[in-house]
Amino acid sequence: MTVHTGPVSETARTDREPQGLHLPQFAERQSLRQQVAHALRAALVAGEMRPGVLYSAPMLAEKFGVSATPVREAMLDLTGEGLVEPVRNKGFRVTELSERDLDEITSLRTLIEVPTVAEVARRMDDELRPQVEALREGAREIEILAVRRDLIAYVEADRRFHLALLDLAGNRHLVSVIANLRARSRLYGLQRLADRGELGASAREHEQIIDLVLRGDAEGVAALMERHIGHVRGTWAGRGERRAAVDSGSSAG
Repeated sequence: MTVHTGPVSETARTDREPQGLHLPQFAERQSLRQQVAHALRAALVAGEMRPGVLYSAPMLAEKFGVSATPVREAMLDLTGEGLVEPVRNKGFRVTELSERDLDEITSLRTLIEVPTVAEVARRMDDELRPQVEALREGAREIEILAVRRDLIAYVEADRRFHLALLDLAGNRHLVSVIANLRARSRLYGLQRLADRGELGASAREHEQIIDLVLRGDAEGVAALMERHIGHVRGTWAGRGERRAAVDSGSSAG
């Protein structure tokens, strides 16, 4: 899928049809609005939904296999978050973010997430240990989704894992801030990595993070987290990245 680096004319914006959009279908009706909203955020992050393309609620509803109402409500939620903008009587358009925006978002995530996860490692005790160990199932799910190349499900599982890990620090406001920042990330290189079978390497880092936290290795997990978040503006964004030096003994599972 082509990445747009320049402005798109109004005519082109409104006439283009979404291509290659792979959205999950939901069997359960409970919290359907939230399920749709999470899937749409993941599609935005994975680059499945792009700036310059018009998305209508009926079209998305057909992809999801649900009625248009929860989709329209979810898109309004995303509008309130600044992720999409409404186009009168037509649908919604993805809000464009500059390279500087994306770099600054990633920088903020690094400043917040790295010391927070390190602090969780420092606090490791018998009470916290089973809560950290419970994240392992989610980490393994991320690896499976990487092999399947299901990018939207991969991004959503990755979101759940990292927010659950941060939640162990006990600061709900911090988790909310990171959730918002993650929704604004754009990983346009993810599809390329998946096609080359290279997504599994970063997927496996999630279990390594768990192991380091369980060992109480604050320094080791901080280094791995910095490298892990660095993928967002590196290989996951289709760019090169400066690999953080992580001791092989600390980063091994």
